[in-house]
Amino acid sequence: MAREERDQRRRAFGTEAADGSWIEALADGPDATATPLRDGAHRRLSRGQVVGLSTFVLALLVLTALRPQPMLEGFHLLFFVGFMGHSTIKLVAAFTPRATTVAPPLPDEALPAYTIIAPLYREAGVAAELVANLARLDYPRDRLQVLIVLEARDHETQTAFGALDLPAGFQVLIAPPGSPQTKPRACNIALQRAHGELVVIYDAEDAPHPGQLREAAARFAQADASLACLQAPLRIEPDPRFLPDQFALEYAVLFEVFLPALARWRLPFPLGGTSNHFRASALRAVGGWDPYNVTEDADIGFRLAAQGRQLDVLAQPTFETSPATLKVWTPQRARWIKGHLQTLAVHARGPAARTPRGAASLVLTLALPVMSSHVHGPLFAWLLLQGVGAGLDLCPAVPAMDWMLMFFGWTCIAIAGAQAQRRAGHRQRPLPLLGAIAYWPLQSLAAAEALRQFVVSPFHWDKTPHTPRAANPLLSRLLARTGRALP
Repeated sequence: MAREERDQRRRAFGTEAADGSWIEALADGPDATATPLRDGAHRRLSRGQVVGLSTFVLALLVLTALRPQPMLEGFHLLFFVGFMGHSTIKLVAAFTPRATTVAPPLPDEALPAYTIIAPLYREAGVAAELVANLARLDYPRDRLQVLIVLEARDHETQTAFGALDLPAGFQVLIAPPGSPQTKPRACNIALQRAHGELVVIYDAEDAPHPGQLREAAARFAQADASLACLQAPLRIEPDPRFLPDQFALEYAVLFEVFLPALARWRLPFPLGGTSNHFRASALRAVGGWDPYNVTEDADIGFRLAAQGRQLDVLAQPTFETSPATLKVWTPQRARWIKGHLQTLAVHARGPAARTPRGAASLVLTLALPVMSSHVHGPLFAWLLLQGVGAGLDLCPAVPAMDWMLMFFGWTCIAIAGAQAQRRAGHRQRPLPLLGAIAYWPLQSLAAAEALRQFVVSPFHWDKTPHTPRAANPLLSRLLARTGRALP
């Protein structure tokens, strides 16, 4: 009887495949080859950008050869102006109160249809866990459509889902082989089959708060049609190792401090890769995601803003795991930096850069972070060598003003980090704030790889592997330390 009722709900919402199965292999056709946007990441640089950038680099080289000392002093000044500006913005964001928008909850009969899209690749190990996490969402099942998109060659993950008894409303789509094989291409395939008025993206490792969909639905119902997307905060589950600990702090600063401040200032911002809730009509109006951009989330935030639409943030979080080793962290970070380079190149020549707010946001959220990721490592090495050289009387000591500026920058980031820990409900700990000084230079390793890939393989997607939470023997103890259970 229960299975019969479940099948009736599936048919009512339209998630049943043509042959009555819940795993549907999509036929080759328009979906197989991704259609580029009119001006997207498939054009790395426009002709004007190539000419302008080449002229700029050539002029710098000539001036450096002719006037090396003034140019070095100019680079030094420019770096610290950028460093000070970036740090000051983080400090101002830390003291910007979060908006207190509270929308009255909607009764079940007023809730709109909702579509969850979960694009996966080589995620057989977490298939059951993802289904369980999504099944915990508090939303009427007759209004919830879950589309899990798998790649045609990913037979292992297909087998894993084939062995599961999927809840009502869940459907697995097998994307046809095509190019590029990216997450945004899979999302676009699912968007064509989405029935919901609202659409949200979740990743394989996501454990969203059960009330997140209801909060988003209430916020959209309260706002006017200009509100196109709501970003939920991503919170990294506790792990005492250095890299995951720093990753968690970095996420907390971004999602608990920086993005809420940008939303409060009414500036567009790059979305996170998951837990972004859209009006389906707004998504379709901008043509969906750019299939050639490896950070499609960052790109679509600016494309929505270019159409005059607004972005905002939610309160209910999504919990995620973090890369635990440098071998996993580096390719993931390289993909993010490469995608931010793609997004910056596209929108620097587009309508987003032609408005004061859009241009300011491109600088604050993309240009400065990309630049800092490339210079952190060389700066750290320079300070180390200069300090050692000064101790051996081989070179002058680092000027006191430089140390003061570095200390000011670190202090700004530390204050933002402490505020982020508090807002995320993490225990206040100074050690991760100190450890950030050693974490920042690692960004340059990934930035160098990102720059290489931007030139030779711009659409290559570095896959981040995930393991089930149950595989972490420390998880229960770590969660107990924080006083919470998994959602």
